[in-house]
Amino acid sequence: MAVRLQPVHEETVDTLRVRVYRSRDEMGKAAGEAAAAKIKELLALQEQVRIVFAAAPSQNEMLDALASDQGIDWQRVTALHMDEYMGLPAGSPQSFGRYLKERLFDRVKPGRVLYLDGTNEPGEECSRYEALLREAPIDIVCLGIGENGHIAFNDPPVADFHDPLLVKAVELEDVCRLQQVHDGCFGSLGEVPTHALTLTIPALLAGAHLFCVVPGERKRQAIERTLRGPMTPDCPSSSLRTHPDCMLFVDEASYPGAWR
Repeated sequence: MAVRLQPVHEETVDTLRVRVYRSRDEMGKAAGEAAAAKIKELLALQEQVRIVFAAAPSQNEMLDALASDQGIDWQRVTALHMDEYMGLPAGSPQSFGRYLKERLFDRVKPGRVLYLDGTNEPGEECSRYEALLREAPIDIVCLGIGENGHIAFNDPPVADFHDPLLVKAVELEDVCRLQQVHDGCFGSLGEVPTHALTLTIPALLAGAHLFCVVPGERKRQAIERTLRGPMTPDCPSSSLRTHPDCMLFVDEASYPGAWR
């Protein structure tokens, strides 16, 4: 039996549980183990589990660990994703749907996969996807935090803790777009789309169990604001401190503190 990875530091900020790991690899594996355990726990209690996934390089290790778990009945899982660029050609390598398909869905074959379509008319697509979200409660959300504190594509100018919508079209901040260049997804800022579709903050926080994975030194300031700053849409991820069951997984590079 595999030994569960232990964090080097734990803390709770408001209701947000924080786990710090020595390396990005340990962080991702621990997050994948925790998410897998929750999926199996829920499948023992209910027929179906609905999960929303983030698509970003920061999620690679967590998704790999999740895909490696042999004990999940993925045929009873409905998979959704939380954001998608507008205006990219269908099947583009930078598509978030394609990332999740290649990184996870093709490997585990969920019983149902519900993709956001960034090529559809935005208003129609938001309405279509909101109806899919409303079919049943969301059990799990696997997410990250952006360099500007965004969750999904809720950048500070468009983030709304009380958004009446579940899905909306947004204009992306340049900081957010530049992160996509830093992540190696695009070669230059000019290549990054300026608009996207995103689940809103209330849609994300409606998930019963949240697993947030945030590695790397470039995210340290965002994590400091998430944990130590005021809860405000200026730092959208600070809203995670209000959720009753959210675990934040970070590595030593992204954690803004010391524990020794």
